[in-house]
Amino acid sequence: MSKKVAVIMGSDSDFPVVKAAVEKLKSFGVPYEVRVMSAHRTPDAAAEFSKNAAANGFGVIIAAAGMAAHLGGVLAAHTTLPVIGIPIKSAALDGMDALLATVQMPPGVPVATVGINAAANAGVLAVQMLALSDPALAEALTKMKQDMADGVAKKDAALQEQVKSL
Repeated sequence: MSKKVAVIMGSDSDFPVVKAAVEKLKSFGVPYEVRVMSAHRTPDAAAEFSKNAAANGFGVIIAAAGMAAHLGGVLAAHTTLPVIGIPIKSAALDGMDALLATVQMPPGVPVATVGINAAANAGVLAVQMLALSDPALAEALTKMKQDMADGVAKKDAALQEQVKSL
């Protein structure tokens, strides 16, 4: 049984974006838990969750937050597990504030960061991390990459036929 992935978001309003990470995890059969915790409104709960995450069977934490976006850093400060940040786009600065707050971490407290709203990539990255010690997940990732390559080859072949008919 694979380790679980914790998917933590600063607000339930982030779920429409974060759902893509959950869908990726589910497609690989990776167990997960989804929670709402805030770096600013529930800092003790976030710290406590992170401190106990490894003992509770988690292998990776995904943290999604917008605006000040300190959630990933708060979680990373309290665990040795890898933390993946998803900066969430907000109306004010199009997510650049969240991106910079998530990616600009001090030495010794890294947060791997995907693009703004790139939750699907966070899910894949979490699977890649777990696949380091899970050959079945590694094989599933190889299949995913081959399926992607096959899809591009099909699109190229269709385009070549279209171009010939011009």
